[in-house]
Amino acid sequence: MNRYLVVVEKAKTNYAAYLPDIPGCVATGKTREQVLDRMRKAFAMHIAGLKEDGIRLPEPVSSADYVRT
Repeated sequence: MNRYLVVVEKAKTNYAAYLPDIPGCVATGKTREQVLDRMRKAFAMHIAGLKEDGIRLPEPVSSADYVRT
């Protein structure tokens, strides 16, 4: 089972999320929890669409780390 990085960004009035390894797979929500729930659903729909079109799911290559100031 692969794990894909989800990037969550706080906007002025909501949250946005995307998967760097899956172009076009994005979600928004009022809270962090809501955007992550919507991202899971968007990812499932995206995978189903890729399978329907006969396209393989890209392998995950993104990672994240933190730096301190």
